[in-house]
Parts: sequence; structure tokens; C-alpha cells
Amino acid sequence: MKSNVPTIHSIKKTDKETLHRWYYLLYLGRSLDERAPNYLKQAIGWSYHAPAAGHDGIQLAIGQVFRKNKDHMFPYYRDLQTVVSAGLTAEEVIFNGISRDADVAGGGRHMSNHFAKPAWNIHNVSSSTGNHTLHATGLGRALKTYEEKDAVVISSQGESSVSEGYVYEAINGASNEELPVVFVFQDNGYGISVPKEDQTANRKVAKNFEGFKNLRILYCNGKDVFDSMNTMIEAVEWSKKEQKPVLVHANCVRIGSHSNSDRHELYRDDNELNYVKEYDPLAKYRRMLLRYDRATEEELNEIEEKVKEEVRAAHKTALASPLPTPESIHEFVIPEPYVSEKYPEGLHNYEGEKKRLIDGLNETLKAEFRHNPDTYIWGQDIANKDKGGIFNVTMGMQQEFGKKRVFNAPIAEDFIMGTANGMSRYNKDIRIVVEGAEFADYFWPAMEQYVETTHEYWRTKGQYSPNIVIRLASGGYIGGGLYHSQTTEGALATFPGVRVVYPSFADDAAGLLRTAMRSEGLTLFLEPKALYNAPKAATSVPDDFEVPFGKARIRREGSDLTMITYGNTTHFCLEAAEKLAEEGVDVEVLDLRSLSPLDEESILKSIKKTSRALVVHEDKVFGGFGGEVASTIADLGFKYLDAPIRRVGSEFTPVGFSPVLEKAVLPNTDKIITAAKEVLEF
Repeated sequence: MKSNVPTIHSIKKTDKETLHRWYYLLYLGRSLDERAPNYLKQAIGWSYHAPAAGHDGIQLAIGQVFRKNKDHMFPYYRDLQTVVSAGLTAEEVIFNGISRDADVAGGGRHMSNHFAKPAWNIHNVSSSTGNHTLHATGLGRALKTYEEKDAVVISSQGESSVSEGYVYEAINGASNEELPVVFVFQDNGYGISVPKEDQTANRKVAKNFEGFKNLRILYCNGKDVFDSMNTMIEAVEWSKKEQKPVLVHANCVRIGSHSNSDRHELYRDDNELNYVKEYDPLAKYRRMLLRYDRATEEELNEIEEKVKEEVRAAHKTALASPLPTPESIHEFVIPEPYVSEKYPEGLHNYEGEKKRLIDGLNETLKAEFRHNPDTYIWGQDIANKDKGGIFNVTMGMQQEFGKKRVFNAPIAEDFIMGTANGMSRYNKDIRIVVEGAEFADYFWPAMEQYVETTHEYWRTKGQYSPNIVIRLASGGYIGGGLYHSQTTEGALATFPGVRVVYPSFADDAAGLLRTAMRSEGLTLFLEPKALYNAPKAATSVPDDFEVPFGKARIRREGSDLTMITYGNTTHFCLEAAEKLAEEGVDVEVLDLRSLSPLDEESILKSIKKTSRALVVHEDKVFGGFGGEVASTIADLGFKYLDAPIRRVGSEFTPVGFSPVLEKAVLPNTDKIITAAKEVLEF
């Protein structure tokens, strides 16, 4: 709908001081926008630049309604004018463009033209177009949870990014949960060279959302300063008052190419190029100021000269500013974890009643929710009456902690991950646990957000840490077949910025979960679901038990061969070791517990003692995590070996549903014994 609120701003009603300030901001933004390509030509930087010219009206308005340290803003890569309007200086914009260490977005760690200032709640977003809508919805959830009713989240993007499925997930979630989020679609008619009609059947993409309940849709002329300003003011005020989302569709023009690597003359004819220049918002605003006697030529010239001098000074400062150092690449990869003082090695001598692995997880979750009232958990099917997920790991949690802290999520794995990323931005005390999918095999739709979240801490130079634990029920031996029996750590552990743990026993499951939930940063917590209720995985568990990351555990001492393992196969290795002992072979079983960070010291210490290594895991041998373990041994411990390193894992095929097929694919005790004898006989 078109805005029907009485006009707040117009060329006649707005005071001159405000009109002149807006002209200063518009001219500053345009000056920086036009200067950016010159840095690339001079090989100084700004190798990615998406010009904002033609979006000036709506971007000025977004920046003006945003209140730093009150509201939250997620700009996209074309929002140069937006961040200038919000208060970023010419220096800060150029620092970002030429990737200087002083760049407030992240010290040159992210692409140029990705502007941010986390200290003001202008969030650093990635190049995955539109994915920050999920983060905006997550932050809107935080505003609602903490009852901060005088604040909104503003998320900005181009109209073509709306084609991404996660944008629909985000807006559906904001609508369903009634969250104070203003989504702005800046529609210039193109997604790089792809015209709008190739993206959607509706001429205005916002019409695709007209059936969403609780969502208000406003349309405005994004080329016009006053229409944009009035619409954004209405959107923000309505969203705050009603505590519901608003979608603002702003019609813009793209005066230049999509970016400096795009040649728009290859797909736009002269008539179109002349048309967009004719509708230049900055030129129109300047003409209006003069026509309605709201500024003189001399006043505008004075503003322009002030901007030119400001940009020249900023350029000089930026060129003298240091680049990031090569050594800094290893800083801010992941925050330092919580350190246990009582259990520094993750070991205990507690002799109590044995608990099942599932009980260790459930009790630890509840204990940590009591410990930290800013802890939340959501996922699919986890909070339905007396049920607590497919495997009942979260049983009883909603009853104790309420629906604000324990709740169901839609069947949308990207939404589950993306809103965790967003909500955790609200404050550093928040800890979020998500069941990323009902089974680990179903996590793949969330991979875009998983990858995104792994590099948030590094990309922001430590300004934002996603304090999230992703729980996934992993592995086979349950007769589940495809999408119910795979183990995925070989793929998921390849990304820096995430800790990956895979316990085998109840005590380690409880201890690692506690450490993960008390640590800053992202942890992937893989749970061998076949062991949830298995007696062989049951142990006594101290109430306060903690297991540090990167500390393996010797499950059986030995001298002839080291089996390095984790998860389900730890138990097969222990069974194999006992059978081999009957033949006079003394096997050491090393349970890694933590895959990333990897306990290289314990691995090498054991190899040095036994001189033989057998790496065993449930995942496929080809491309599995065991390849990383084997290469570590080869790199650092080759001199200790008396035989080649062997690996045992699944066959290079999916896990079949038939028990016959599953058994043929997955490793077992017999397969481990056969491989161990081959290593021993070398």
C-alpha cells in the first residue's frame, strides 16, 4: 500500500538547516561513490564497488531514521549513501574501500563496499546476497524477547536478492513471530545484468509477500528524498508501535553498472542509459532546493566545496593509514574458549550411578539453562508437549524454562542457523543452542548460514562472536538409510572458525556440552545417536563436569598399536582391542573427542609409544576426517612409525536402508580387527 500518513517532510515544510544537511550528506555520498573507481584504476584498492547513484533518496532516508546504538542496521553492498547518512565519515568509507587496518567494518578482512560499524549496531554482512535478512529476523527476536520496544532492525537489500529462498524464510519468520523488523527492497530493475522480469512474475517484488499475515507493505519512490523519508519514518514508527514487520519497496534507478567489473552498456541501450541519468535523485534534489528558494547557488557551492575538501583530506589520511599485517591472519579466527580449572584434562574419578548419554545431554542442558538465564534453544520438533525432539534430548525443557527460551522452529534449517546468528548479536551474554536439523544429514540446507557464521568473528576482527552451539544427531547403526544415517564431520570440519566435537560416552558428552555452552564462539556438537540409550556409552557423570576442547582421552592403554577414533567407532575399537588382547596384542585406543581443535600432542605421544597407527571413524574413508589425522601423523610423526598408516571407515557409497546394505557400508569390529592385523604384520 502507499503511505497514507500526513506528510512530515516536503521541500516547503522541512526547515532549511535540515535540507542543507541532507544535501551535504547526499553530495558527500555521491562524491565518494564517484571517486571509488579511481582507486582501482590506480591499483590502490576498492576492487569491488557497487555504485549507489540512483538509490540516493531511499538510502538517505534509511540512514536518517537509524539511531546508532539503539536500532540495528544491516546494509548491503550498495548502501554507501546509507552508511554516510547514518554517520560514517569519509575516512571510514575510504578505509573500507582500500582495505586499511583502520577499517571499522573489519580491518580490511572483508570485500570493499561492505560497510559496517559494529560499535554503532551497523552490522557487518557477507557477500552472500540477502542472507542478512535472517540475521535481522534473529535480532528482531532478541528485541522482542528483551522487550526493547523503542528499537527496530532495518535490513536493506536489492530486489533481485529476494529470489533467494532464505529471504522468504526470514520474512515469514518475522511475520509469524511478529518482530519489529523493517525490510527495505531497493529496486533498480536489475540483478547484475538479469532484468527483473527474469526474477519474478510481479512487477514489484514486494507483491510476492502480500499474503503474509502481520506484515505491512509500503511502496515509495526511492529516487525522491521526501517520499523516501516519509515512508521510512512511517515504517519505523509503525513497526515499533505494533511490534510487527514492515516491508518497504523503494523504486530506484541504477545509474551506473552493477559494479566495476560489470559493463552495463552490453545489456542496456542508449535510451535506457539516458533515462536513468535524467532521473538522478541528487540532481533533482539540487534543482528543487533552488526552484523553491530553499537554498541559493552560493550556499550549495559552499556545501560542495566543503565536501570536496573533506574528501581530499580523508583520501590523504587513508593513503597514510597502514595496511593489515600478514601476521594478523591468525588473529580472531575463533575466540578463546572457556577453560575448566577443576577438570583441565577433561578427566574425573567420580564413581556414581551410570547415566545414559542422552541423560547426560539433557541434564547438562538444563543445568546450563539454570546457570545462564540468557540461554536459548530452538529447532524442529523440540518443544511439543512432553516431547523433546525426535530423540527426546530436550525433554522437559520447555516446561521448566518456558516458551521464550525453548521453542519450535519451522522446518527450515537455514532459518534455524541464520536467526541464531542474528539473535546472538544482541549481547555477549546470550548463548544459543540449536538443533540444526532433526538428523545431521538434513543440515545441508543450512550450509550457507553455517559457512557464514564460521567466519563472522574473523571477518569483523573480533567485534562479533556468534556464541552458538549446533547440535546434530549423527551417524548410523539405527537402520535409517539416506538422510538418517550419515556422518558429516569430514565436510563440516574443513572450515576455520568453528570447533567440532564428537563424544563417545555420556561423561564426555556432558562435559563437552557444558564447555561449549560456556565458551564464546561457534561449536558444532555431533551426537552419535546410536549411543543415546546404549549401555556401553553410559558412565557416571559429575554434576559440574567439563571437558576442554582439543584434549583426547586414552580409553585403553596399549603398546603395540594405536587406534585413533571417536564417536560410534570408539566402542568398536575397544571391542577389537579386547579381542586382539586374547591373541597377545596390546592395543591403545585414543578417543579424540575433539576434532577441531585436534589434539596432535596426544596423537604423537601415543604413536611414539606404539609405532603403529590405525585411524578409525564412521565416515567414508575417501574424504573423511581420518585423512586429516593420517596426514598429521605423516607430517609430524613419520619418524616414529614402523608401518604405514591405515584407515578404516565407511565404503565410498551412501548408507543404505536395508540392514544388509548398512552393514556392508559401515565399519564394525571385524573390519577393524582385519585392518589392525594388516598393520601389525607389516
